[in-house]
Amino acid sequence: MTALSQDRKREKVKTLIWWPMWQNNVSEYCKTCERFQKANKSTGKRLVSMIKIQEPSRPWEIVHMDWVTGLRPGGDISYNAFLVIVDRFSKTPIFLPCHKDDTVLLIWNRVVSWTGIFTKLIIDRDAKFTPAL
Repeated sequence: MTALSQDRKREKVKTLIWWPMWQNNVSEYCKTCERFQKANKSTGKRLVSMIKIQEPSRPWEIVHMDWVTGLRPGGDISYNAFLVIVDRFSKTPIFLPCHKDDTVLLIWNRVVSWTGIFTKLIIDRDAKFTPAL
């Protein structure tokens, strides 16, 4: 048999022969078949090893930031997103209402003036963060 997807392989076996636990056997075969693994490589992002994040020695030294988007517009200005900023030392969150198209630097100015400059900023690979920083 050629390197088919696991579902297609099951369908092909199902039409040819039957035995007890055949679906489990086909799954196991596909997991161990080198040719199948090479032909069906994952197209998703590769996992990277986690790094240990140091513990901060003072408040607002290390912060986490992320967006919450897709909300129904609300308030006088019809905000439809939040920027969530969390201090790693005290676990204090700041929720800044904003528009999903606002840039980080616009909102950054509202936080840094209150907390001071962060030593480290922990973010995901969101496209909103990377170009602005």
